Formats: sequence, C-alpha cells, structure tokens
Amino acid sequence: MTKNISTFYLWWLAVRPKTLPAAAAPVAVGIAVAVSDSQFALFPALAAFAGALLLQIAVNLANDYFDAKNNIDSDKRLGPVRVTQSGLIPPRQVKMAMIGCLILAAIVFGYLTLVGGMVILLVGLASIIAALAYSGGPYPLASNGLGEIFVFIFFGLVAVCGTYWVQARELSVLVIVASFPPGLLITAIMVVNNLRDIATDKEAGKNTLAVRLGRERTIFLYRGLLGASYLVPVVLSGFQQLGMMVVVLPLLSVIMAWKLFGEIATETGSNLNEILAKTAKLSFIFSVLLAIGIVL
Repeated sequence: MTKNISTFYLWWLAVRPKTLPAAAAPVAVGIAVAVSDSQFALFPALAAFAGALLLQIAVNLANDYFDAKNNIDSDKRLGPVRVTQSGLIPPRQVKMAMIGCLILAAIVFGYLTLVGGMVILLVGLASIIAALAYSGGPYPLASNGLGEIFVFIFFGLVAVCGTYWVQARELSVLVIVASFPPGLLITAIMVVNNLRDIATDKEAGKNTLAVRLGRERTIFLYRGLLGASYLVPVVLSGFQQLGMMVVVLPLLSVIMAWKLFGEIATETGSNLNEILAKTAKLSFIFSVLLAIGIVL
C-alpha cells in the first residue's frame, strides 16, 4: 500500500494538518492582548507559537501511537486514517517522532523560561506531561472522560495566558477572559471527534465524555460551547481599552456557527468528519477575528 504513497505524505497524514490551526488560534489571541497592552515582544511570541505547534503535533502522534498500541483504533474507525493502526508507518517511527517533537518543545520552553521565569518551566513540564497523558500512561485522560477538560485548560487558559506572560511577565483579567473562546471552540472540536466515535470507542472500552454522556447530551454540550464563545466578546467589550470591534468582528463568523449548530444533530458517522473540519475552521477564524478586534 505504501509503495504508491510518498513518505512526506504519510507523515503529513500523521501530524493531522487540519488540527494545527488549533495551536495557532490561542497564541494569536495572547499576542493580540499583548499588543493591546503595549507589551508585544516578537521573539517570545514566535517561540510561543513554535512551542504550541510542536506540542500539537506531539499530541497527534501520541494519540495515533497509543490508540493503536492499546487496540482502541480498529478497521471500524470512522475518522481519518491513523498511520500506526493502518500499518502505513511503523509504530517505533511514530513513537520516535513524538519524542522528537517533545524534545524540540522542551528546547523552546527552555528559551521561554529564560524570558518568562520559572513559572514557564512549570507550564512547559505540565504541557509535556499532559501531551503524553492524553492518550498514554496508566490513566489516559481521553479514555476516562477528562480529555475535554484538559483541552480547554491547555488550549485556552494555558496557551493564551502563557503567550501573554512571556511578553508581559504578568497576567491581567483581560487576558484570562480572552482565553475562554479559543479554549471553548477547540474543546468543541474534541467533542465532535468523540461524538463520531461513540460506538467504536464504547466497543474498545474507551470511556470518553461522549460515551458517558450519550449522543443527545454530547450534541447539547457542543452547542453550549459554541454559544458561550459568542458571549465572551460581550464581556470583553466592557474593558476600558477595548471597543465594540471586539464584539462585531467575531460576529462575522456567526453564520458558520449557526450552520454547525444545526448540522451537528443531523449528521452521523463519517459525515461528522466534515463537521469536525468546519469546527476547526470556525475556531481559527473566530480567534483571528477576536484577536483583530482586541488590537483595534
């Protein structure tokens, strides 16, 4: 099978490029708040983006490797191709690539520790541990209904506030509130993923939050995450240095959200792959519009 597929394309599949905007979105919001507060610093901002990207790729590779190792992925899987389970890339190579990304991320966090102090060292260690614990270890977070909580924490609060901290060396109420929309929307991506896989995850003994909640309550959760994301800019508009653009610009994406609000209840099985991709696109577009609104 692999004879007709280039090595580059196989690894491109492995890193799951459609998920990478999830790494960029919270960093963009953190940078925007730093610009608004006249705290922007180019190299720490770029390093924060690189660290987030490397951690996202590491999580993807770890998920691919550990789900195959733990017999969670199977031929019944409805999502995109998993390179380990399908035999496209040997497990050892996927594992080494994952470790390589984590080492590179650790180097980036080493630089950011010099810039932002010991708190960033702790953030870096926690992020690397969470990347491994998401699918691996004795108590995989994703297999025990905790995946969404940790996605919200690390892709929302930690990513946005951490990006701001390495530039400003402090936190503010504004940046904490601004961290919620990226976290909520990226969590919504995970919710769609787990909604699609309820049947196969249940069969494999993977007790995701969607398995625990069931289809109807998982759909309700997804809609709640989208709706809450559009309420946060209203709160942000109350901050003195921000104007109504922080509300108006994110609203430009509301049509996308409204369509997803309806489609999530009508699509099933592999059709949810498109909903997942659209949700990832929404999270990125919303976060960029929010970032621009904060800067303006």
